[in-house]
Amino acid sequence: MKLKDTVHRNLYKQLFWVFLILVLVVTSARMTGTNFGEVFNNIDQMALFLERFLHPDWQFFPKIIDPMLKTIKMSVVGTFLGVLLAIPFAFLATTVVTQNKWVSEPIRFILGIIRTIPNLLLAALFVAMIGIGEVTGVLTIAFFTFGMVSQLIYEAIETIDNGPIEASESVGANKLQIATWAIAPQITHQIISYALYAFEVNIRASTVLGYVGAGGIGIVLNSSLSLLRYDRVSVIILTILVVVIVIDWISEKIRKELV
Repeated sequence: MKLKDTVHRNLYKQLFWVFLILVLVVTSARMTGTNFGEVFNNIDQMALFLERFLHPDWQFFPKIIDPMLKTIKMSVVGTFLGVLLAIPFAFLATTVVTQNKWVSEPIRFILGIIRTIPNLLLAALFVAMIGIGEVTGVLTIAFFTFGMVSQLIYEAIETIDNGPIEASESVGANKLQIATWAIAPQITHQIISYALYAFEVNIRASTVLGYVGAGGIGIVLNSSLSLLRYDRVSVIILTILVVVIVIDWISEKIRKELV
């Protein structure tokens, strides 16, 4: 009897959660003006899209090699500049190095603001200031990488072994020497790992920066979508997919070597 009551109780709980989720979905749909009927009304358009999308125009492939290479170059340069800039700011953002909250807290606040700005908004701002081109894409990626990697690095610094720091302080080392010889060796592998991770993210992100004129494969993708050339879009997406898979594989191999 107790087992039967437990089964009924669990069943009632599951039904309650299902009902609650349905109520939330319906309420959210009404509040946002979502019309699920439009999905079924546009089935013909979906079929047309898939018919073109599933027949890639491979003759278009040679025309996307150069933009794809530019996208990779943008990601490499932008990631390198972002990581290079993030390292000193990450050291200043932690009290382990500065031992001064009046220095670390404002820098953390600034880094937090930078991380809240989306990539596309960054790209749009740089396009407005600098103009259309790959330079805008590089600066966008560098700025984004700087915000992301700086946080990861200063969080890594917060978890290091304080023994080498105390030993350096006992022999009269200054803060720069402590950062260079006591802290940096403990987080070098992590910095490389974070840089590889940022590069992987930037490859994916840089493909859409062309929508606002930041250069690379995104411009070709945007123009193909605008012309309804879904056969070309499928070639572009497949190319991006292959590039991302290869880069992920290489990054994984490098990480394993660092362990």
